[in-house]
Amino acid sequence: MASSVETLIRSVVAKGATKVAEFNRDRMKAPEQAHPYLAGIHTPMAGELTLDELVVEGTIPAELDGRYIRIGPNPATAPNPGSYHWFAGDGMVHGLRLSAGKALWYRNRWIRSNAVSAALGEAPAPGPRNPAFDTVNTNVMSHAGQAWALVEAGGYPVRIDAELNTIAHDPFGGTLKGSFTAHPHLDPATGEWHAICYDAGVTDAVRHVVVDATGKVRRDEAIAVRHGPSIHDCMITENYVIVLDLPVTFSMKQMLAGFAFPYAWNPDHQARVGLLPREGRGDEVIWCDVEPCYVFHPANAFENADGTVTFDACVHDSMFASSTQGPDSTHVPFERWTIDPAARTVARRVIDGQNQEFPRPDERFIGKPYRYAFTLALPEGGDPAFLDDSRLLRHDLVEGTRQVHDFGEGQVPGEFVFVPRAADAAEGDGWLMGYVIDRAADTTRFLILDAMNFEGEPQAVVHLPHRIPPGFHGNWLPQV
Repeated sequence: MASSVETLIRSVVAKGATKVAEFNRDRMKAPEQAHPYLAGIHTPMAGELTLDELVVEGTIPAELDGRYIRIGPNPATAPNPGSYHWFAGDGMVHGLRLSAGKALWYRNRWIRSNAVSAALGEAPAPGPRNPAFDTVNTNVMSHAGQAWALVEAGGYPVRIDAELNTIAHDPFGGTLKGSFTAHPHLDPATGEWHAICYDAGVTDAVRHVVVDATGKVRRDEAIAVRHGPSIHDCMITENYVIVLDLPVTFSMKQMLAGFAFPYAWNPDHQARVGLLPREGRGDEVIWCDVEPCYVFHPANAFENADGTVTFDACVHDSMFASSTQGPDSTHVPFERWTIDPAARTVARRVIDGQNQEFPRPDERFIGKPYRYAFTLALPEGGDPAFLDDSRLLRHDLVEGTRQVHDFGEGQVPGEFVFVPRAADAAEGDGWLMGYVIDRAADTTRFLILDAMNFEGEPQAVVHLPHRIPPGFHGNWLPQV
């Protein structure tokens, strides 16, 4: 860990670099072509809505009592398109309240960063902030009886209320001493969140953070790294936390140039996967080299009888190698990795070569052997706006088969979330829910699919009269 002198030096250097970055950002020229994440289906919404007269087709399952909430970037003021990156936009949550077989309302609300509050003419939201940034735009999850909006690289979690309004920026009651992540994973056995966290201002360490079932940090263990890797997600097994130290790293060149997202592909950074004993020291990580690639999102992982670890993920051939606007990989298959801690090797096998992302399992089986994974198809060869495919995929990892639900021409789905039919339902028995954009009509449908009748007609469709821009992640938050 850095000494107090090193921390002071970093702080002074960071302040100077930030001033240079701000100077250059203000002077960056807009690209000749429209920014793909500020135009088309990504065009930001101009305001906040509350709709309580919603048109519904089909039958909303009576068992669903709660809110489906998804978050994504939606600038509150027009950004400089020369420096803008999809990952840097102001956070906006979109939610539907379902109860007793009815869709009671749709709401969208900006997460109140200081900049958003100023743009809306409001007083700043309560709570402490990371001085570097307080934009929160990547995930929404429930834990310890609260709904949390989350981001990586430095911003603190934000508590939101039942109607999606910002309550406060909240580092877990002051128990979080640094950055958090957009992707904590719940251990079904303990009720704890496990996370691998990185901070844009710290390039020599990441941290394993555990938030207990009461919403307080009980473990914060540093792990030494080089170059400041961007670690978007992690995964847990019975005995390990999986650390993805891959070659997208902090770029001082991009930061000083003024780009909003200062991370880039780094071919000089050794790609490796770490197995950290869940209560072990940071220097006890078992590191296993892997071919250069990048993983945003694992599906799941589990341990095998022979001591190896199975890890499933959507794997990008590279990331941020040429684009400063958003993802730029061209090949993203769904892969199974076998991690051998004894030999310190990683064997990669392609499960499905179709480009795909946003894998979601039945999360009651996180860290355990499992059967089903649901992913979103992506266009072949990449796409400047990332999302432009009409298909959702269902993988049966026991039978080795794949099913396809095609929403139709001009329909663009986002991530779909699996919700079990009951706490004790068989794996995969439940519903899938998510937003689908209608390009031609510039509207959105919220769909509920029966996961066991995956290729069949939706069980319910809620029609929304406007387009919800593509976002990142969301979840079903049951009423408690």
